[in-house]
Amino acid sequence: MDIETSAPEIPTDDFARRFSMRPGRLMWFLGAGVSASAGIPTAWDMIWRFKRELYVAQRKVSVQTVADLADPAVQRRLDAHIATLERSPAPGSPEEYSALFEVAYPAEKDRQTFIASMIAGAKLAYGHLALAAMLKAGHSNLVWTTNFDHLLADASARTFGTTRNLTVVGLDSTSLAGQQIASQSWPIEVKLHGDFRSQHLKNTAAELRHQDAQLGAQLADNCGRYGLIVAGYSGRDASVMAVFDQALAANTPFPNGLFWLHRGADAPLPQVVDLLNRATSAGVEAALVRIDSFDEIMSDLVRQAGTFETMELDALGATRPRVSAARAPTGAPGWPIIRLNAIEVSVRPTHCRKVVCSVGGFRAMREAVEAAGVDLLVARTSRGVLGFGADDDFRAAFASFDIAEFDIANLEKGRMRYDSHERGLLRSGLIRALASEHGLDVVHQRSQDLVAPADASDPAWQKLAEIAGRVEGTIRDHPEIRWREGASLRLEWADERLWLLIDPRIVFDGVTAENKALAADFARERTAQRYNQKIDKLVAFWTKRLAGQDLRAFGIGNGIDAVFTLDRNTAFSRTVQA
Repeated sequence: MDIETSAPEIPTDDFARRFSMRPGRLMWFLGAGVSASAGIPTAWDMIWRFKRELYVAQRKVSVQTVADLADPAVQRRLDAHIATLERSPAPGSPEEYSALFEVAYPAEKDRQTFIASMIAGAKLAYGHLALAAMLKAGHSNLVWTTNFDHLLADASARTFGTTRNLTVVGLDSTSLAGQQIASQSWPIEVKLHGDFRSQHLKNTAAELRHQDAQLGAQLADNCGRYGLIVAGYSGRDASVMAVFDQALAANTPFPNGLFWLHRGADAPLPQVVDLLNRATSAGVEAALVRIDSFDEIMSDLVRQAGTFETMELDALGATRPRVSAARAPTGAPGWPIIRLNAIEVSVRPTHCRKVVCSVGGFRAMREAVEAAGVDLLVARTSRGVLGFGADDDFRAAFASFDIAEFDIANLEKGRMRYDSHERGLLRSGLIRALASEHGLDVVHQRSQDLVAPADASDPAWQKLAEIAGRVEGTIRDHPEIRWREGASLRLEWADERLWLLIDPRIVFDGVTAENKALAADFARERTAQRYNQKIDKLVAFWTKRLAGQDLRAFGIGNGIDAVFTLDRNTAFSRTVQA
């Protein structure tokens, strides 16, 4: 029998309405993805960390050689090494996490130490506080989780004002689950794989192969009494999926629905698709719900229900640092979360070359560089000529200007707070690094740089074409004006950090004073229908395209290069509730 390749789906607003009408009748099943915004690595993140640790230890190389785990070339190198190991799991297989964890850390106490280090810096995020508010209101009563962290317990303690209300059941007290559920001592959290404070955790293939008999039976039994919402969980654990299969085979499976929250546009795992289709065939109200994040769907549910005490949520929104220097909006701070078009420059050069010589101002400095025929990024300051490039090129350009000092200058944080020569130098280095790494043409302007694909036929730009339609062309009846989908890039300082601001734009070639108005009209017409979803997709594309580690302006060994790391996620801010 053929297996369906797609699952039934419903939009988020439909799911939110159904949730609001079923207080106390839907359980939650939480995986690692719900804790990502709190700073805890997901299973995917940990898989690549394990691969890198094994590669570095066994090949005896520096971690810097495989620092960027998001780089496809690095991933291929790590996968090639893992494939040489005995009994290595296939990339992307359901057993990959557990098998690699056991190879990297064979001793249980070391696995416990690793887990504790992964959750040590976690901070409460919106999603857990929202769920705690639902538990307090009685809209939700029972939460099952494969996570080791204590985030829901911490959120409940803040929301309830005490640690006594939430009953937490782990591997050390499995019989307690049935007792508390039978007596309806709500709310209850059941930790299927243990708590990080427990003596035992489930991590390895052998440990995960068989779900704890008592907890698994309790989960299956209650799936016959309540509906279930699955969030932040991929469906990789065969033992958990077997429990869902067991529940589906019962007389009244998931009487209030089975809703699988899935982040992103990629397809869920085949076993998830199969489960949802079999559930639908069995008469269960089952559906995949595509979400942007756990925090955002929880915001939708809180807003739709409208009956929860949200004091803690509002307080969280008020205390989170803002990442924009703009004037704060009036009114009570709150939610939802608003995505910004800024990605953090998390690693930047802290020093550059300094040449003190008799060369004149900016123009004279540029003429000296051009006359020497060398490749440098330079800025003229009161401290001297500052820049990046090969040492031999600096000497060739300025040797005739009586070099008094050939030294290193610090790029101080204080000089990043305003549009200084030093910040301008960093901007030049970053833009050059991005253009070199990603095949971009650059149009330099006073306060920003416009970038566009140098070769729009490159498959790397296919996703941009899917979002925006055509990537390049000419204006009708004016073939001299060429347009390309691109972006405006500029550096800003906020929240004591440096940010790259991305603004999707139409970039033109061949514009003159006579046809400038035609180009402006074309840009307005092409972008007039780009509302929130389209802009969000464009910002997401450029963020993913530009971000990365070890972005180098020159790639040199003799001299000082400008090296950057751009985060893969845009910043977020908060706004008032409508």
